[in-house]
Amino acid sequence: MRCDVPNTAMGDIAFNLLIFFVILARAQDDSHLHWNPAQAEKLESSGNSVVSVLVDSENKLYLNGSEIGISQLADRIEELLGNMPAGKRIVLLKVHQDILAQRFEPILEAISEAGGDLVHILEENKTSTPK
Repeated sequence: MRCDVPNTAMGDIAFNLLIFFVILARAQDDSHLHWNPAQAEKLESSGNSVVSVLVDSENKLYLNGSEIGISQLADRIEELLGNMPAGKRIVLLKVHQDILAQRFEPILEAISEAGGDLVHILEENKTSTPK
């Protein structure tokens, strides 16, 4: 008597894995958070990142779209960056334009402690005149 592996089960497993990865991809979405970036001139593209830190208009701290406390930030960033090589350890920092330095300085410290390459997200100032 011959035994075969059922192909139907393989299709179900592949479909479930696809759904799982789609859900994980949406877990880092922070589009529902409200913040206005500070403005600067002559900005560069930051490239891709695994880690995003945001301080919103209500002074709340988020890591990849989930609210977090400052005391947990360095450890969680270090976990997310894992064994990535230097130059690939990009951490995007988004801070609402009205937030004071005393709030985001500990965040800068946490990113540095975790070994992240800080990229501050700004908006290009289009109203200024070129010199």
